[in-house]
Amino acid sequence: MAKKVQNAISPSREENYPEWYQQVIKAADLAETSPVRGCMVIKPWGYAIWENIQKELDRKFKATGHKNAYFPLFIPMRYLQKEADHVDGFAKECAVVTHSRLEADANGQLQPAGELDEPLIVRPTSETIIGELFSKWVQSYRDLPLLINQWANVVRWEMRTRLFLRTAEFLWQEGHTVHATEDDAMEETIKMLDIYAKFSEKYLAMPVIKGEKTEAERFPGADATYSIEAMMQDKKALQAGTSHFLGQNFSKSCSIKFLNKDSQEELAWTTSWGVSTRLVGGLIMTHSDDDGLVLPPAIAPAHVVILPITPKEETRAAVLDYCHELKQTLEAQEFMGESVRVELDDRDIRGGEKTWSWVKKGIPVRVEVGPRDMEKDSVFMARRDQGVKDKESKAKSDFITEISALLESIQTNLYNRAKAFQESNTQVLGSKDAFEAYFASEEAGFASVGFCLDPDLEDSLAKQFKVSVRCIPNDTVDEQHTCIFTGQAGKRVIFARSY
Repeated sequence: MAKKVQNAISPSREENYPEWYQQVIKAADLAETSPVRGCMVIKPWGYAIWENIQKELDRKFKATGHKNAYFPLFIPMRYLQKEADHVDGFAKECAVVTHSRLEADANGQLQPAGELDEPLIVRPTSETIIGELFSKWVQSYRDLPLLINQWANVVRWEMRTRLFLRTAEFLWQEGHTVHATEDDAMEETIKMLDIYAKFSEKYLAMPVIKGEKTEAERFPGADATYSIEAMMQDKKALQAGTSHFLGQNFSKSCSIKFLNKDSQEELAWTTSWGVSTRLVGGLIMTHSDDDGLVLPPAIAPAHVVILPITPKEETRAAVLDYCHELKQTLEAQEFMGESVRVELDDRDIRGGEKTWSWVKKGIPVRVEVGPRDMEKDSVFMARRDQGVKDKESKAKSDFITEISALLESIQTNLYNRAKAFQESNTQVLGSKDAFEAYFASEEAGFASVGFCLDPDLEDSLAKQFKVSVRCIPNDTVDEQHTCIFTGQAGKRVIFARSY
């Protein structure tokens, strides 16, 4: 009987995917649950991943003319009530502040006091309060377009939470823009969706499908919602980012008006768009394996870790000097326009324990250097996208000159692997029977089918098969297809189970 391979993460993906996900986070020391129900503490390695996501996206937003601002965490309840569809969509998730201070009772127990004249909603999203301010900032066509983004936290009182994927409080960015015409606003909506898609694929190595949401999945108060949808390794979909064409709905409720070139008053057109720390969850579930986290170099907090091997005290100083010099030389190299990021782990712990800690953290390249390597002016190198035991000796000079190409190779390999997985688990289905047979299995992935976009039928399918229409892909939106359920005219859509 073959000996079972012992992996770092237990259970494995096949044994229990949800628990595997939690254990990867724990093993990589990314985050942990907090004393506050449903919230998380993001630890340094996890937060460094989010910082890299934030840095790259912020750069892209600014390159397209957007400016950062900050808006209040608290929103007066009357603002939400102005937009009926919006408040209906978020009412059950709102956290509400009703008092302004605490006072001790006769038993010394703190009790809320100072009831507010009007309850304040802890920001679930900011369309209403930002719209209120935009109505003051926008007066003339000369003020348009107004392109604003904010990096912030939001609160949505989720009943079932999971680290990074769905928590009561999470970090995100939300873009809010105002335009003079419908065409300009729609162009903005699609432009930002494209930025998300390109970022996801280039930096996260996570292939996505871009498309429009159906009415049932539309953002509350929007005329149209577009999303990027990624396939996780359990073949479920993850909505990784959204861009909303808000039409004139929030302009009407918030009175965002401007004088056009003919001095006539018009209602403006608005958009909003956002991604969150959910991207970290998507990153984990797209690439990681049964040994822990696997990180694409473009987004990893560090690209290379150097692990000195010093079994004898008399060679320790020389090996460490060699490693420090190697670190400095590597940091002088570039990958994707920035210096190569290098960690040197000289902790006084067992070599195997040290190595496995970095495997579980997902660092792209591990380098071991001992006295023999130093004598040969070489390094012992392993890449995280390959097996843990797949290592090779390389001349130090070759390793240094090839580091950028090596990191690019890992980045490309992770994307190609994820893309191949998505494609092999996406089926084009031509009949109702094929659909029912496909989603009868827990192993089903994405189903590409003709669908009439009937909300009642979509709801019925959701209840029966626990699936939803993830999007109407942008590259098929102009095509006409016959609905496999009704025989009516429809669109080609992607059905899947989702997070």
